[in-house]
Amino acid sequence: MSDHKSSTEIPASGKPAVLCLQGQDLGIDDVRRVAAGHCQLSITGDATVLDRMQAAEALVRQAVDEGWRVYGVTTGFGSLAEIPVPPAEAAASQANLLSFLSTGAGRPIDRAHVLATMLLRANMLLRGVSGVRLEIVERLLVFLNAGAAPVVAELGSIGASGDLVPLATIARAITGQATACQVAIGDRVLDSHVALAELGLEPLELLPKEALAIVNGTSFSAGIAANCVHSAREYLALAMTTHGMMIQALLGHEEPFLPFVHECKPHPGQRWSATWMRQLLATKAVDSTHNQDAAEYTDDDLHLQDRYSLRCLPQYLGPIVEGMARVARVVETEMNSVTDNPLIDADNARFFQSGNFLGQYLGVAMDDLRRFLGLLAKHLDVQIAQLVTPEFSRGLPASLLGNRDVSFNMGLKGLQITGNSIMPLLTYLGNPIVEHFPTHAEQFNQNVNGLSWGAANLAARSVELYRHYASVALIFAAQAVDLRAYATHGHYDGRAVIGPLLVPLYEAIHETVDSRPTKSSPFVYNDRDQSLEHHLSRLAASIEASGAITTAVAPITASLCKFELGC
Repeated sequence: MSDHKSSTEIPASGKPAVLCLQGQDLGIDDVRRVAAGHCQLSITGDATVLDRMQAAEALVRQAVDEGWRVYGVTTGFGSLAEIPVPPAEAAASQANLLSFLSTGAGRPIDRAHVLATMLLRANMLLRGVSGVRLEIVERLLVFLNAGAAPVVAELGSIGASGDLVPLATIARAITGQATACQVAIGDRVLDSHVALAELGLEPLELLPKEALAIVNGTSFSAGIAANCVHSAREYLALAMTTHGMMIQALLGHEEPFLPFVHECKPHPGQRWSATWMRQLLATKAVDSTHNQDAAEYTDDDLHLQDRYSLRCLPQYLGPIVEGMARVARVVETEMNSVTDNPLIDADNARFFQSGNFLGQYLGVAMDDLRRFLGLLAKHLDVQIAQLVTPEFSRGLPASLLGNRDVSFNMGLKGLQITGNSIMPLLTYLGNPIVEHFPTHAEQFNQNVNGLSWGAANLAARSVELYRHYASVALIFAAQAVDLRAYATHGHYDGRAVIGPLLVPLYEAIHETVDSRPTKSSPFVYNDRDQSLEHHLSRLAASIEASGAITTAVAPITASLCKFELGC
């Protein structure tokens, strides 16, 4: 995987101030910062980059003036490419492209994905092989720096000629084309012409090739994918840490994570998972003695080995770690690629009619990512089932019941049901969509397609569902270690039974729901003491915003990024 080195200027505060676009070298974290509104953008002053753009634009003008036959410039589009377009109508043809692609349907997609897309498109156009004016890129940056996101419908792309329909919405918004569309700025949704005026821009007539260069390609699928990969990295790190808390609550053996085991089966992801789990479990609470002074159980001598969900954790997570690294590599390659058609080699005065717009790489990658998220949830679901069942939990109370002196307390029964409702949705969404492509699109011109848009949008749905599932798992983990602390130490402060690297997450869980660790009661004591719905909402919001919860697992996330670079 290439080591992307974006030009992000860091002020004294340590917060990214300006990301300078150069036509390449964007990383997934760059996309996340822009999508979240955490940095401003500028355009490189590198003469080589700007001269290349001007040369490609000049070649388009020459092709029109001299009547060259160039797809989408002096011809119609797609299956109608045989229809010649006279030079005098070449610009009008570009405007019409946006008109006939004004066909989006369904609900608006998340503005973070729209902003990510505009970033990737602006950066791609700077490569200078698409034949557009610098003004097009500048307009995209005006929108981005104002956090202005065109309202784009969720349905309308099959990832064949890229994301034609949704990208056309962006093109109409930034140029003020007559076909109406809207732009979200802050909490307001404005007509695109009103938004243009507010941003200090006038409507812009597109020149030959420019509309095609904006709409033809995979930038939208890639923008969604980049946001999903960023979240998935954090979710994998969070799953590792949640497992660590659960394993210590279950008094799991350390032996399955020791180096000798994984030297015998040295898959990189397996070794990475085992190494991190050893570090997470580094406390006397999990050792060969298994706290034999605990009053709640007496099976230590008989408990030779743990069930598979504990004992095989590195072998289970290893393929997911490696798979996510592969997905990240694909997404970063795609989002730094030029994916429109035709491509322009200004040095040799040549147009290349080709197929970089096909979204197959992204489609397959997003199918894989959804499957990995489902597998993560399924594994945690098995751990939860052990935690709530005394026969398997090594003495923890049924349903992780807090106050057993109240007969009608039922513990986390309802919470397990909620978790059980989410996990099957995640595994279902793990089914692939890419092989189901229609073969008849656009008069059989698009007779194969990548379905990257559908695969990426489904991945975004999986990401949304997973953060709610992760919130469920965190409550189980916090409650379980508190109850284990009571069983082994006579108080309810779970920090007594978890390793130092797990304490930040334990404390972040409490902080996020406005709770405080205490020795007098577990996370949930009486059923009616707390609103678990409130807790779930607060935890999910923290995860979505990369707040205290994901900050607590940041060392693992950073390690995962390094693992990707080493693949």
